[in-house]
Amino acid sequence: MKTKKAVTFNPFVLLFSIIVICVIVSYFVESGAYDRIVSDGRSIVVPGTYHLVEKDPVSFFDIFRAVPHGLIAGSSIIFLVLIVGGAIEVFNQTGAIPVGIARLVAVAGKKGGTFVLVLIFSIFAVLGGFLGWIEAAIPFVPLVIPIIIALGFDAMTAVAVVILGTMVGFALGPTNMYTIGIAHQIAELPMFSGFGLRFIAYLCFTVTALCYILFYAYRVRKNPEKSLVKDIDLSDIQLSYEGEKDKSLTLTQLFSLIVLIATFVCVVYGMTEWGWNINDMSAAFLFAGIVAGISGRMGAGNIANAFINGAKGSMGGAMVVGVAQGVGWILNKTGLMDPLIHVLSGHIDGLSPLGSAIGIFIIVILLTGLVASGSGKAVALMPILIPLADLVGLSRQTAIFAYQLGDGIAHPAYFTYGTLLIFLSYAKIPYLRWMKFVLPLLIIFIILAVIFLKIAVSIDY
Repeated sequence: MKTKKAVTFNPFVLLFSIIVICVIVSYFVESGAYDRIVSDGRSIVVPGTYHLVEKDPVSFFDIFRAVPHGLIAGSSIIFLVLIVGGAIEVFNQTGAIPVGIARLVAVAGKKGGTFVLVLIFSIFAVLGGFLGWIEAAIPFVPLVIPIIIALGFDAMTAVAVVILGTMVGFALGPTNMYTIGIAHQIAELPMFSGFGLRFIAYLCFTVTALCYILFYAYRVRKNPEKSLVKDIDLSDIQLSYEGEKDKSLTLTQLFSLIVLIATFVCVVYGMTEWGWNINDMSAAFLFAGIVAGISGRMGAGNIANAFINGAKGSMGGAMVVGVAQGVGWILNKTGLMDPLIHVLSGHIDGLSPLGSAIGIFIIVILLTGLVASGSGKAVALMPILIPLADLVGLSRQTAIFAYQLGDGIAHPAYFTYGTLLIFLSYAKIPYLRWMKFVLPLLIIFIILAVIFLKIAVSIDY
């Protein structure tokens, strides 16, 4: 009897397939475009200006050009992933991280592990919800996942804390500059107005996600056979801390941990107060890794080798960002985005206010599979959706709320979102296993979203 092979999807193959499909579809879609104006450095769509344009077909070779162009577009995140991977390897080789995690596990124990898990989830939810961090949270992930695994949880629990913490927080963030901030500017509403309902939704969705994670985590802890990742080899991230649990931190290791913690604090402060960007974060971790290596007396050559080895381990996650960005490049090159927006937005006209809100929610979910950027979709969609909302009697605040819900809820699902694939790669979780875990939660989120949209319409939010 033949053994049935498990179906696995390689994210690079999936993303490249999307690029090929976009090119093929572009030959059959009538070309059209909206006029655009530049406002505050952003190219804003002018509503009501959609018109047919002469078709400029892409070449066969553009399929392959999309990948290097995507790598260029995603270069800052790619370098961040590689440099953070290298820096973490330097800290590992000083012994600071293994001994530090061992001491944390010894202090927390199994009972305290729940508190640590909830604390980590809450931190990520705050970073995502109030600062709009997802990509900026990448440096924290390779350190957090081994900690959660060492506390006795499986890799799925570890990655869920990171993904759902940041992305659900981002989805409902009441002060998320990248979605709410830009949409409010376009809709000419006071910045971050409507805070009350958004904050209630934020609490509702994040608590639901946390309870879902804890339910799974304790079911698996009680019976490890129920783990969705029980057959995955985690030997390179599931380190044994038995040899370190009775050790005390040396002064050198303590200094290295202080440097690491200080770097995280500096990055958060720099991003919020100094106007830092992704490249500044990369520079901070490069500096921290070198300082830790010098303090650990590793020598220049060993520090360089540690950085290279750490970057090698992060290469798959880094490269997938570039291929995912290639999807965006080919969409712009083929000119598919404007016709797609025109067709989808046309289905809202004539609906009831609640129907229009749900329609916006669905449209944004669909478009997020092609354009992951929340700010990018806001710039492209909101100038079209706001006038439509006015025509059907839907308040602008509710239209933006529907946009926010659709954008955020879709992020944990789409393999075209490079950052999701980076997070999964850190815990070695195949995409299909992740979907098996998260799909029931996403259905719950969709039901909650419709309920909140009904509330918003009923109170004329």
